[in-house]
Amino acid sequence: MEIIVKPGRTEWSGLLKRPQIDNSVIVPRVNEILNAVKTEGDEALRRFAKQFDNCEISDLKVTDEEIAEAEKNITPELADAIKKAAENIRKFHSAQEYKGIEVNIASGIKCIQKSVPIQTVGIYIPGGTAPLFSTVLMLAIPAKIAGCPEVVMCTPTNKEGKIAPAILYAAKLCGVTEIFKTGGAQAIGAMAYGTESIPKTEKIFGPGNQYVTVAKQQVSLINTAIDMPAGPSEVMVLADKTANPSFVAADLLSQAEHGADSQSILVTDSEEFAKAVDIEVTQQLTYLSRKNLAEKSVAHSRLIVLSGRDEIIEMANLYAAEHLIVSMDNPWKIADKITSAGSIFIGNYTPESAGDYASGTNHTLPTNGWATAYSGVNLDSFNKKITYQEITREGLEKLAPVIDTMAVTEVLDAHANAVRIRLK
Repeated sequence: MEIIVKPGRTEWSGLLKRPQIDNSVIVPRVNEILNAVKTEGDEALRRFAKQFDNCEISDLKVTDEEIAEAEKNITPELADAIKKAAENIRKFHSAQEYKGIEVNIASGIKCIQKSVPIQTVGIYIPGGTAPLFSTVLMLAIPAKIAGCPEVVMCTPTNKEGKIAPAILYAAKLCGVTEIFKTGGAQAIGAMAYGTESIPKTEKIFGPGNQYVTVAKQQVSLINTAIDMPAGPSEVMVLADKTANPSFVAADLLSQAEHGADSQSILVTDSEEFAKAVDIEVTQQLTYLSRKNLAEKSVAHSRLIVLSGRDEIIEMANLYAAEHLIVSMDNPWKIADKITSAGSIFIGNYTPESAGDYASGTNHTLPTNGWATAYSGVNLDSFNKKITYQEITREGLEKLAPVIDTMAVTEVLDAHANAVRIRLK
């Protein structure tokens, strides 16, 4: 990995630049796919399954028999791991439950806010090079805790038209309502517009490749809400001499293996430590089953050496990492000064993969710098807040002069009259 020692601040933005995605080809193609799904429905989904995945799909909906078959193909060890992870995720997200507020603003004026679940949510689960059954847990569990009545899931199949057993097992465990065999941009279109088989959903969640990402962005412009803007996965590790170079290298590679466009960055105050991590990355790469992908990611990742803790904190906030690992002396003193990050991992024994799978926090997080303004998926993501107000005649009499003055000043006479007519 490239080691950059004490770069000037004018160089920081260039060093922190994410891998660029050329959407000039992707956007038109995605729009073609979305339009086909919108006009042709299920027929388009079957055609795209044949075209992109080389499989014939007659019935898009997964049957109870297919789910039962999948359960038989899950090892007891994997089933137990999924259950334990689900328990931790459920525990953390249940604690986020919103109780609502009721405030008596003044005598005769009462304001209320309640949380109401989104009625139909769609979750997309990648199933290509890495079937992400863990994402089923991260999305379906908070959806059910929030009380969403309908949780629709779409995920691609293999060439035999089958979904990875672990995905189906996790979906049943988490209470997914309906599961459909379709992936890519066409699956996003199906959940956004609805087809003969797949219901239209009100909000779509989940990661995916560049086509899925663009499709989510496109449908969100006019039709359906999405969880957040997204880009390739990323990690930034903040480390000093109290960290373990082999641990840090493992964390960097855990993101690099996601894909060639993933990014891993180390920021440290020690050139010696950066060199030690570089050696470890080279050694650990040789053992990875996804070595080819990780090597491509490592090629545009880097190790940055800065002068001290203040600069390290400043760079971390500028980057706004999806995953931020703090492996430094007194890590909480660093973490408390972080204002932009998707999820923060504290200390030498908190690997990013813990959050990806089983610690309890959600792994669906803002990437590509969006952590400056967006939160990761949480219980609120599946709810909408509705406010209520109830005013008595006495309350309206007290509030009337304020409303009247403001409405008249804005030249909105009907607004003022809506108050005056009640008090005549």
